[in-house]
Order: sequence, then structure tokens, then C-alpha cells
Amino acid sequence: MSDLTLPTEAKAVTFAAYGEPDELRVTDLAVPQPGPGQVLLRVGGAGVNALDWKLRRGFLQGVFPVTFPHVPGLEAAGTVVATGPGVESWQAGDEVLGLASAAYAEYAVAEAATLAARPADLPVETAAGLPVAADTAVRGLGLLDLKPGETLLIHGAAGAVGTLAVQFAVEDGVRVIGTAGERDQEALRELGAIPVLYGDGVIDRVREAAAGEPVVAVLHTSGDGVLADSVALVGGPERVVTIAAAQEAGPLGVTFTSGGSTDTAVGGLSRTLALHAAGTLSAPVRTTLPLADATTAHELSERGGGRGKIVLLP
Repeated sequence: MSDLTLPTEAKAVTFAAYGEPDELRVTDLAVPQPGPGQVLLRVGGAGVNALDWKLRRGFLQGVFPVTFPHVPGLEAAGTVVATGPGVESWQAGDEVLGLASAAYAEYAVAEAATLAARPADLPVETAAGLPVAADTAVRGLGLLDLKPGETLLIHGAAGAVGTLAVQFAVEDGVRVIGTAGERDQEALRELGAIPVLYGDGVIDRVREAAAGEPVVAVLHTSGDGVLADSVALVGGPERVVTIAAAQEAGPLGVTFTSGGSTDTAVGGLSRTLALHAAGTLSAPVRTTLPLADATTAHELSERGGGRGKIVLLP
């Protein structure tokens, strides 16, 4: 039900064919209706993720086929404006964040069970970029089953997933070595990780940084051509997990993980919001752009290299 008067149509970003970023268009679509266990959000911000542009380019047709026109977007922060049957945890007017479907839009549907309340002192643009990264970081670390005192290598430790994974692992008493570019070395050090410059010779630099302690697990969030050396570093593929290299992972026996669950979505947000409450959360926003600039957002995301999330603001 809704306590608010809703429009029948609203703005959304769509693409009607696979291709370049300029396939993205802002169009008027019918406002979606929440089904059982769902809520409708007025979107305050939608995070941009690599999966969004990989879907748009058609790279994942065999894994995640889409129906055209497709509205990208996997996460949002916003205001609950309507609830579907069976939803008692949220009501119209609640400020929330979480995983959402077709989030590049003024209105989007989300599963009520995966949402969390947005604290008043957490900016909507920051909140919008947290759910996917939090879910992925919790899921990846969970697969590695780390113990306090063990040494973990995180490739791409300054990215959105990597930044949260570093914070969660350090909080758990894990020793973290993180790879990143030159400009992000100090940021990783401030998070409690041992920073290592990525690029040629990175594994040798990791061994040096480990200072004789065995590296027992690897979380690969980005970076090309490092999985085989990572497997060799830890002595086998059993404790190597990637979120970014599905094709490379298979032949090596490395675990590729994509897509979480209600447990990881809720667990990730719970841990992230606890860090925020403690005043220690690092979750930078790279830039914010209006829906009309979704093409620019995808161009920036594809180029990579920037620290923090790109967020669209309807």
C-alpha cells in the first residue's frame, strides 16, 4: 500500500540493444509495482557497477540474459513509497538502502528483506554505492573462511569491494596485504592494510611485504593475469576467490562468485553500517551524475582507475 500519490510514469535509463555507452537513453516508463515481499522506492541515488556496463555490452549474455528495453542498476538508496503484500518491516516514508532491480530510475523495486535503514547522517549518495560492494565483500571473505592472524592478499584493494573487504578483514583480526595504484597506497595503509603496488612483479612485492609469513588466501576483485600466480602463491586454488575473472578462474580451479543471497546482503549492510556508526567507515564516492549523464557514468566505469563509486542521482 502507499500513503503517497504516485505518478503512472517516470524517468528511467534504458538500452534497447547491446553496444556502446551511447545505447543508454532516458525514457518514460510505467512506474513498477511492488509484488509480495517487495517495496517501491523513490530512488535518491543508484550505484554504478561494472556488471551494469558488462551487461550493456553483451559480455554476459550466456549468464545474465536481458529483455529489451533493459533498465540497468543493482543498488539504490531512497524512500519507501509503497509496500507489496506481506511487508510489515517498512512503511511509506522510511529511508533505506539496499539491492534493487532496475535502479537507474526515479522509482525502483527492492526486496524488503534485503534493505537496511539509512542513518540520517549517512549521505544518500554514499549509501547508494554501498549495497553491492558490501554484499560482495562479505560473500568473498566468507568463502575464504579466514581466521585471526592469517594473511590475506586482496587484489584491487582500493576499489569499492576491496575497500570494504579490507575493513571487514582487519576488523576480524586478519593481516591484509592489498594491491593498488601509487596514489592509493596511503589510503590502504590508513585502513590497516599493507599496501603493495600492482603491475609487473606484484607477487614478488607481495612476498616481500609478507615478511616471511605465509599468504594463505587471495580475494581477487580486479586486475588482469594475476590469478595463476596467486594460486602458486598460496599453494593451490582452494582459498583463491575472484569476483572479476570468471573465464580465467575455471581452468585454474579458482572459485568465481557472482550474486549473493539475503544473508550476504543483510550481513554486508549490517557490517558496513556498524563501521559508519563507529565513525570509521571509508566508502568514497568518485563522482555523482544525473540520470541524463548515464552514458558518461558508464564511460568512466569502463575506464576504471578512479577510487570510489560512481552514483547516479535521479
